[in-house]
Amino acid sequence: MSEADIGLIGLAVMGENLVLNMANNGYTVAVYNRTTSKVDDFVNGRAQGKPIIGAHTPEEFVAKLKSPRRIMIMVKAGDPVDKVIDSLVPLLDEGDILIDGGNSHFPDSIRRTKALQEKGLRFIGTGVSGGEEGALTGPSIMPGGDPEAWPAVKDIFQDISAKTDDGEPCCDWVGEDGAGHFVKMVHNGIEYGDMQMICEVYDFMKNGMGMTNDEMHDVFSKWNDGVLDSYLIEISRDILGYKDENGDYTLDQILDTAGQKGTGKWTAVEALTQGMPVTLIGEAVFARCLSALKDERAAAAKVLNGPGTTFEGDRDAFIADLEQALYASKIVSYAQGYMLMREAAKDYEWNLNNGGIALMWRGGCIIRSVFLGNIRDAYTNNPDLQNLLVDPFFQEAVENAQASWRRVVSKAVELGIPMPAISTALSFYDGYRSERLPANMLQAQRDYFGAHTYRRVDDPDGEPIHTNWTGRGGTTASSTYNV
Repeated sequence: MSEADIGLIGLAVMGENLVLNMANNGYTVAVYNRTTSKVDDFVNGRAQGKPIIGAHTPEEFVAKLKSPRRIMIMVKAGDPVDKVIDSLVPLLDEGDILIDGGNSHFPDSIRRTKALQEKGLRFIGTGVSGGEEGALTGPSIMPGGDPEAWPAVKDIFQDISAKTDDGEPCCDWVGEDGAGHFVKMVHNGIEYGDMQMICEVYDFMKNGMGMTNDEMHDVFSKWNDGVLDSYLIEISRDILGYKDENGDYTLDQILDTAGQKGTGKWTAVEALTQGMPVTLIGEAVFARCLSALKDERAAAAKVLNGPGTTFEGDRDAFIADLEQALYASKIVSYAQGYMLMREAAKDYEWNLNNGGIALMWRGGCIIRSVFLGNIRDAYTNNPDLQNLLVDPFFQEAVENAQASWRRVVSKAVELGIPMPAISTALSFYDGYRSERLPANMLQAQRDYFGAHTYRRVDDPDGEPIHTNWTGRGGTTASSTYNV
């Protein structure tokens, strides 16, 4: 009997919690896992008494689904997703819908959308953010793929998603083929940046100012009631106050080597591909790479000396500076992320709703924060906004934070405390606000050694020019000028 509204394959933590979320919202869900004992354990355990139906084979699973069948795949990204899809395709009918809810790379979703359309099937590649708690209580959901599939899953997705304070679902259609997973990738890249910047201010307070965990806990508690109100500030506050069974701070027992699953790197690589200066996310990725060189750093610490100075001054005033520096840098990070999405939308022919994306990130996801509402307002007021930094709200916010931002970066350099993300944010801001950059020297260098040509200030759209700088090079240019 076909009775399930939707099916889900892959009963790891995220899969299980999404199923329970769907069931709690009134949907009957069929579940299947390659290790069938997981199906039985789930159905007889956490899912007991709920409208959740187990299946032990793909054929049994598909047979339990109402038409058009809606199947969500929650397995490891990459080849495992393709294997699940290949096993299901022969069992499906025209118009059935396959949904990849894992952390897939967006080119895979572009490929899968096209391949399944050719088979008469519809595909959705959706980002899901919020961790295991969000999956159970309401995640941020970022669907893209075949637009014809969206009406068939819209109610389910919006019912199970997080809601804003106004009751709006943190889920809406993102765009064609790989757009959903692209937006999730950028979300994760911004997440890398946010986390790194929090680590930098924590490092400054701890090693630059000698603050205790309790003192830093109090600072983060205060920050979470202001402009930095966000999930990551909130959990950082809790981490700073957490003690183990021996009464020791757990944070101080954790080895300083960070892991990563690759989505931040994907964002940085795509930024290079698109020619967009997403510098902050790049620095956040490299900071994790540097942390992994623990043995090298330990050896270097014995022979490489820093300035050896300590913080002197008004501590409370400088904590206020740190708050403003973090806020301004965070604005730059989101501005860069939106720059990348804007450029990719042109390249991949997506019609992205920038304000809608901010709404999707407003609740449920890891980067949720109060100021995402301001981002939504910025794009609602001006859908063609070139850059968040020139929106009146953010322009004023950065202007007000600028003096604090510069004091923080200067003091970090003076004390020898690394702030790669916060300092690169300031460098980007200074570069972006510069009408004239020193790239004229760079282009002259390129023309000098490689005859790569240049254009003149008084004729920016004119023909490329090559100068025979040495008198020996002749007039032949190697290529046309390109930016």
